[in-house]
Amino acid sequence: MIAYDLTCDQGHGFEGWFEDAEAFLDQQRRGLIACPVCGSTGIERRPSRFAIRASQGPQDGPEGPEPGALLARLQHRIAAYVQTHFEDVGSDFAKEALKIHYGVSEPRNIRGVSTRQEEQVLREEGVPFLKVPLPPSPDTDA
Repeated sequence: MIAYDLTCDQGHGFEGWFEDAEAFLDQQRRGLIACPVCGSTGIERRPSRFAIRASQGPQDGPEGPEPGALLARLQHRIAAYVQTHFEDVGSDFAKEALKIHYGVSEPRNIRGVSTRQEEQVLREEGVPFLKVPLPPSPDTDA
């Protein structure tokens, strides 16, 4: 099987899978390939993004953001979401997570800190949790 990136005469892009290159050409000649968006049978192959190799020389055009900058931006977005949508229970995280797990406290999103021993208890009790490293808040000395 071979996958081709295709485009119709209306500009819609999609992917098609074929037995081999000859099967694509045969189906194209017979008008058997149709655009899933508009139904057009005017289909052409377009260069695959995986088949395009960058030149060894300097690149023209603007460069994208550095991967480190993307990661930092993502970390800050996650932190902002957690700080907005999760209740901070501080060092009572494990205790509050157990209460929620056993139905003693109202179910809700919580965040806080826990020790390794508390995390082990949570695992043993089957309490799902996720450790997310958050950047220090601007109002802390960290």
